[in-house]
This record gives sequence, structure tokens and C-alpha cells, in this order.
Amino acid sequence: MSKVLRELLSEFNNNIKLDYDLKKKNWFNIGGKAKIYFKADNLKTLIKFLKKIDNKEKIFILGGGSNTLITDKTFNGVVIKLTNNFNNISLHSKEIIIAGSAVSDKLLSEFAMENSLGGFEFLSCIPGTVGGGIKMNAGCFQREFKDILISVQAINKTGQVITIPSKDINFKYRDSGLSDDLIFLSASFKGFKKNRDLINKEITYLKKKKEQSQPTRMKTSGSTFKNPVDQSDKKVWQLIKESVPLKKSFGEASISEKHCNFFVNKGNAKFEDMKKLINFVSESVFKKTGVKLETEIKILE
Repeated sequence: MSKVLRELLSEFNNNIKLDYDLKKKNWFNIGGKAKIYFKADNLKTLIKFLKKIDNKEKIFILGGGSNTLITDKTFNGVVIKLTNNFNNISLHSKEIIIAGSAVSDKLLSEFAMENSLGGFEFLSCIPGTVGGGIKMNAGCFQREFKDILISVQAINKTGQVITIPSKDINFKYRDSGLSDDLIFLSASFKGFKKNRDLINKEITYLKKKKEQSQPTRMKTSGSTFKNPVDQSDKKVWQLIKESVPLKKSFGEASISEKHCNFFVNKGNAKFEDMKKLINFVSESVFKKTGVKLETEIKILE
């Protein structure tokens, strides 16, 4: 064991684990181990840890694990999980909510409803956390994170805390353009006053609509590919449907029968199986349509 690892274990004790199993930490239920797994309870501990590793390790921030495909090999770097203080949510003023980056999108939606704030209903249908949602400008039903975000507080890998106003973020479809070197800490969001029953009614409607068209209660990581908005008028599922034999599978990695842009681990699929399926679909669509697909899920390898 290296001197740095020994020091990390001694200094961060219960918050750090070596060769930590990541398989149960993502929705696909696929993956091997992380060389270093660190649970950051608060900002002070996170800054201390980042300064200690001094940007000498690859870092991956693991949120809800809802759109992540993880290698079966050991990830040769640090996986950071934000907990405790990053899970706080509060009402800043009548129309503004402040939420930690580890708060689930669903919880943010529910909190907004409890406080009679509209504009957050779509979040009830997005798996994952606030941090991941901002990073990829997550959205559904014609709404995206950019529509409610005021600002985000982040820390860079050297431990410097910064605040970025929404107007300075170059949001695009499923992309914030923000640096991978940033770790999101919290964000402020603006809604508008709305009757609680109307909010509840809309959330119920959106959830029902989602359940009718997308697989639920399965080992899946949501939309696999982004819609190719700059290359085609067609949705990605339409391109897949006309380009790929939908029964195609690799091992236990297969295409969902309910929505062909959702890939499913039918049992004990391996990382390579899912990767082969992603590549096969991407190549088939390109051969048939000339459209180059981009993954929406994050692949950690």
C-alpha cells in the first residue's frame, strides 16, 4: 500500500474504503470495484480530501447511479459519494428553493409541491440527483433543469468554491457545458406559486404517462442515447426501431420491449455485454441513417 493510501485511511477512517464494490450502487446493477471510494459528509471534509489527493487521481462523482454504466474491472481512481450535508433542502424565499446536489430530483419535486411551488413537476419523472441533473441538463416533457435553475455552487478539484449563475451556463440539450473538474455542491431554483392540488394532479398525470411508455422496476439506466437534435427530425427511438433488430441481445443485455432507447440488464449482464449492445445499436443506426448517436448514459471505465 502506498504512503498516500495509508495516510488517507488514517485521516478519513470511516469515510474511505478501498476496493469498494460498485455493482449495487447503480441502476444497471453492473460493475466492479473502485480503487478508492470516499463518502463526503460535508464541505470541510471534501475540501480536505481533495487537497490531500492533490488532483493526482481520476475522480468520478457518483450520484443516484441512474444513468451510469460501470466497468467490471477495478476503476483505477476515486469514486466520491456526497452524503449528509449535501442532502439538505430548504425554502430560501417564497419562490426559491435551495437544494444540495445529493438531493433526489423526486424529493425536490415533492418539496416544491409541499410548498405550493409550480415548475418542478417534471422532476418527479427524472431518476437521479440534483447534481447529475444540472450536469446533463436533464429533462422530460418539454422541461429541463435550465428552466428552473438560478445558480449552482461548485468546487473545483483543487478545493476552491465558486458560484455560477445560470445565465453564465451555456445550456444545450442534455448538456450544461460545465467542466468535468467541477463538483456540484448545491443549487438554487425558482418556481412560481401554484395550487398544491393542481401540482399533484400534474405529477400524477406525468408519472402515468411515463409508466405507459418506459420500463419500470427493471435494471435499466434510462435513455441510452440523446435525441440527435442537430442531425435528424426523428427521435432516437424511431431511428433505432428502423435500423436495429429489436430482439438483438448480448448475453443478458437487451433492448427494452417497452421503449427501444432503454437497455435492460435481464439478469446478470456484464459491462462488456452492455457496451457491445450500445456499440451495435450506434453502428447500426449510423449505417442505416447516417446519424451518429451520442450516449446519454455516462460510461465509467
